[in-house]
Amino acid sequence: MPSSTRLGRATLVVVLAALTMVGPFSIDAILPAFDALSADLQVDAGAVQQVLSVYLLSFALASIFHGSLSDALGRKPVILTGCGLYAVTSVWCALAPSMPALLAGRAAQGLVAGAGMIVGRTVVRDVYEGPAAQRFMSHISMIFAIAPAIAPIIGGWLLGWGSWRTIFWVLAGYGVLTVIVAAILLPETHPPARRVPFHPRPLVTSFLGAALDRSVLRLTIAIALNFAALFLYIASAPAIVVDHLQLGPADFGVLFVPLVLAMILGSFLTGRLVGRVRQGAFVASGFAVAVAGSVFAAVYQSTVQSPAIVWTVLPAATGALGVALVFPILTISLLDLRPRERGAVSSFQAFLSTLLNAVVAGVVSPLVSASLSALACAAGALTSGAMLLWVWHRATHRPPVMPAGQPIEEPTDQL
Repeated sequence: MPSSTRLGRATLVVVLAALTMVGPFSIDAILPAFDALSADLQVDAGAVQQVLSVYLLSFALASIFHGSLSDALGRKPVILTGCGLYAVTSVWCALAPSMPALLAGRAAQGLVAGAGMIVGRTVVRDVYEGPAAQRFMSHISMIFAIAPAIAPIIGGWLLGWGSWRTIFWVLAGYGVLTVIVAAILLPETHPPARRVPFHPRPLVTSFLGAALDRSVLRLTIAIALNFAALFLYIASAPAIVVDHLQLGPADFGVLFVPLVLAMILGSFLTGRLVGRVRQGAFVASGFAVAVAGSVFAAVYQSTVQSPAIVWTVLPAATGALGVALVFPILTISLLDLRPRERGAVSSFQAFLSTLLNAVVAGVVSPLVSASLSALACAAGALTSGAMLLWVWHRATHRPPVMPAGQPIEEPTDQL
């Protein structure tokens, strides 16, 4: 990378973390406003829940294209365009006069919100490789983990200060901020010599190639199931905080702060221990922690009538810890499966994961959130599925054997 575009490691971590935080802010900041939305737009709770699922469905659809477009056009143009349009669509949501108009705005918002997150992951793998990439991804995850904690807290404050529309005005401002930061500080890490020609057929071919690769599919589903276990708690937060724990819209931090602290701890441990502990043992430990939390919650919640806050929040936090331990390693392992099509692989991973999260928010959460025991069982089942797929991948995948002296992939730029 030319010296004029070199960034300090810490600066790049902050820039990419800021880009990936767009997603959690878009989902979590609006959670405390569900009751206000229902009253203001005169719709029931089921309709309000679709504010999440519509956003996630369109996010999933668009994620097919973000990475592939960045393979063709470069990382920075796609990120800047996505962040700019995110600001515009947030204004649309803030001005929506009715629920159909708001859902249309959320759908448009979801189409562009993933550009920074998806392409940002690809930037990491453009620049780093091996344990260095896993450590860098863990640093991003550590900062990124702050978003789910502060987003609902900020949302609650904004709701008390203004209305649910104020939340979307703040999101619009954040979109403008990310455009400015990325334009000034983010380098282009995918030079023209490495780009895929911008024709629909090669882009579709690269995406389908990733989707039909059995190893990619196994790891992608494992990542999706692993995070879906945590997202189930996030999507069910209004029921957990307000209905089960009998708290108010300003008290979402009771659930989200422990989740974030657990994710920060997991990301810190991953950054410190990756390369020192065998990968298989490290990932197995992360899955074991998450499953243990779900088992405890299922047993505890089935034996009490008035759940205590600490014993309700702790299992969700252990799930977050498990996600943070596993996610960086699985993500880098996934991107390494097809090094020349990392954008397409990242897009496919985001598509499948977000599609599953949409199902979790729109179908699974309404079905199980009335019972904390059922919620824990569902989260444990998702984590167990991810763990089994990881074991299957480890048992069946064999890295390609290259002739002596021939690199497996093109050289990567270093910061």
